[in-house]
Order: sequence, then structure tokens, then C-alpha cells
Amino acid sequence: MGLFKRNPFGHLLFLKKWIIRFFGFATHQRFRGFNDLHIEGSEILRTLPDKHVLFISNHQTYFADVVAMFHVFNASLKGREDTIKNIFYIWNPKLNIYYVAAAETMKSGLLPRILSYVGAITVDRTWRAKGVELEQKKEVNIDQVENIKIALEDGWVITFPQGTTKSFKPIRKGTAHIIKNYKPVVVPIVIDGFRRSFDKKGLHLKKKGILQSMVIKEPLEIDYENDSIETIVEKVEMAIEQHPSFLKVIPQEFLEQEKELNKLRKYGY
Repeated sequence: MGLFKRNPFGHLLFLKKWIIRFFGFATHQRFRGFNDLHIEGSEILRTLPDKHVLFISNHQTYFADVVAMFHVFNASLKGREDTIKNIFYIWNPKLNIYYVAAAETMKSGLLPRILSYVGAITVDRTWRAKGVELEQKKEVNIDQVENIKIALEDGWVITFPQGTTKSFKPIRKGTAHIIKNYKPVVVPIVIDGFRRSFDKKGLHLKKKGILQSMVIKEPLEIDYENDSIETIVEKVEMAIEQHPSFLKVIPQEFLEQEKELNKLRKYGY
């Protein structure tokens, strides 16, 4: 890789690599030390193509979710099986990973601006501004949508189709349009525990000893030509376990699971 080689967005890959290395080493203990990250399905990542993959996930913090995915993705690609042990997987990271983020979030300070260089595809929210719901939705910025297409053509893209860290909020139809129009491999991810261990931004530890979880699922089966936008939305809702039907079964189930896993962890398993 040449010293001045850039990605399609003009970012120097050499600089991007060092930023990922730095933040990788700086954040590792947040997921394997202060807290434990339970991973399932990481072997699926090694079966995926190098580009044109869209990861869809529920969302609990602004940054910790994405940072954890960078760890898991790179660890798996270096042969780790459902673990992020031995941090040196981050020394030669996959550089064509991108994530969709709100433009106002990525401009909210120096640290978010640095993290933006790692691979943020910034988009303007059409339904909310500065935490306030808009009476009238803004028009979609076509250039920003085009950037998602460019990122998919170059590599992997992470998106949070609810557009908020609140649970069981509606899936934004924009994600369904991206899936239908660009036809990526769509890989669902379900996360939990990040809201309890981090602040809302995901920059500061709120509590230690929390069991975090990340479940990577098999790619969705989508008929890109015949599935309607509504059908794709429902498939996404079900895949990331944010469909209203999960409200009845998830809370108690997860509480019991976390109780048992914490018990095993206490005795060193």
C-alpha cells in the first residue's frame, strides 16, 4: 500500500490505519476487561465478499456500537472465533469498512471529527435536528445517498436503520430503498448491553462488569426485484429483533440469559 494511497472519499489509508490502530488499542479493554463482549456468529464474516456488504443493526450508543464492530470484524478476519482476544489483530485492519452516521453527531467535537476519518458516511437527518422532531421532513440529500453507494462499491458498510439509539423505533424506509436499489449482501447484527455500560455517546464507561453481546446472523434472503419496500422494512425489523412482536418476549428472556452468563463468568468459565 502506497504511503499516499487514498480511498474513494479522499482519506489517506496510511493515516486511517494508524487512527484505527490507536483507537483499537485504546478501547480494547472496554469490551474485554472492564466488561465482557459475548460474540456469536463471527465465522459468518469470513464467508462474506470483500465489498458490497451492508450490515444492519439495532443501535444503543453513538460510537461504542461501531467501535465494537470494528474489533469483532477485524478479529474474525484474522481467525479469531467469537472472541477479540489478542489485540494484535488490529495492527493490519480492514480499511474498507464504513459506517453511516448523523452529520450533526460527527461535527459535535474534535473526537467525533477524528472518528469520522475512520469511515463515517455522514447523512443529514430528515426527520430530526438537534434532538427535536421536525414538523416537516427535509428532502433527502441525493449526494449523501450516492456516498453510501460509493462505500458499498468499495467495501463493507454498517448502518443503523432506526436512526436512533432508542429501542423499537420504526425502521427508516431509506435503508429499504438502499437495499432494493443497490442490492448488497445484507447481514443483520443484534447487540445488547452497550446502553448499560456506556453513556449515550458511547465515549465514557458508565458501569463495569456488564455483559455485552453481539450476534451476527446469516445474510437476509431478499428478492430485490419483487420484494416491496414495506416487505424489506419488515424483514429488517425481524432480523435485528426490533419488530413490535419482540416486545413481548425479549426483556425477561434476556434478563435470564444475562443472569446465567454472569454467574458462569463469576466462576471463571
